[in-house]
Amino acid sequence: MTIPTKDKNENDLKILLGENNLQANEAQTPHAIALAKLHPFHEHPYKVEDNDEMAELCESICTHGVLSPILVRPTEDGEYEIVSGHRRVFACRRLGLKDVPAIVQPMTQEEAVLKMVDSNLHREHILPSEKAYAYKLKMEALSHQGIACGQVGHKSRDDISDTDSGRQVQRYIRLTYLIPELLEKMDKEEIAFSVGVELSYLDEYSQRDVLEQCEINDCTPSYSQAWRMHKADREGLLTKDVIQFLMSEEKPNQRETVKIPTEKLREFAPDANPRQLEDFVLKACEHYRKYLIRQRGREER
Repeated sequence: MTIPTKDKNENDLKILLGENNLQANEAQTPHAIALAKLHPFHEHPYKVEDNDEMAELCESICTHGVLSPILVRPTEDGEYEIVSGHRRVFACRRLGLKDVPAIVQPMTQEEAVLKMVDSNLHREHILPSEKAYAYKLKMEALSHQGIACGQVGHKSRDDISDTDSGRQVQRYIRLTYLIPELLEKMDKEEIAFSVGVELSYLDEYSQRDVLEQCEINDCTPSYSQAWRMHKADREGLLTKDVIQFLMSEEKPNQRETVKIPTEKLREFAPDANPRQLEDFVLKACEHYRKYLIRQRGREER
């Protein structure tokens, strides 16, 4: 009885499945890759933070393991560049693991960029800075692919995202012109998206003047202020003094106010209207101030 050789089995399998299908199945098979051989993607725009979400991911991996393999591409030195799965790799290292399941796929720089960007854009929480640089990288990769294929012109911004319009994509890419400190304020929701877009048109020196005024006045620019600074810049009129003047304006949402529930005031002036209540409070404060002055005078005798 003749025992089929390994080569014959492989040939029969290739004939049955087809050479291409066999290679495709092999490319989708996870392999255990040593964490020491993994390197982050160059210019990776997504932040990997050791926060509550990372703690939850670590707990999940500790309980169930890495449920979804990461995606890597081989490098010339025999190691691997992470295309998708930077947070999972961070969690595995934090847990002291030695390796991680990974799908290894050879791919060009442009192909890797597109997969890296698209695999992260679906995340529930994504920072403005992450989306801005992700869209920029994807735009550049698609444009380079078009040139490599001999296509004239560049890819439309409408091709970049399935959720944001081409105009919105353009506005996000504008944020990459912000200095890091202002972009961080956007990520912390201290500066509105529309404000960041307007400030992105200012040169670095003007942006640093804006940042300085933010620190001096303990405030951030409103859309009106940012729009006027952008307008002055277009007209060649923007100076440090202009920025200082605009940023020193008092904005309604930055005026100090004291709020007292109306029902509490009704105990002392049940029939007063809002204007009379305000007058009542002011007179009460004045009366109390005079009382404190009299008390201080008695104590000094």
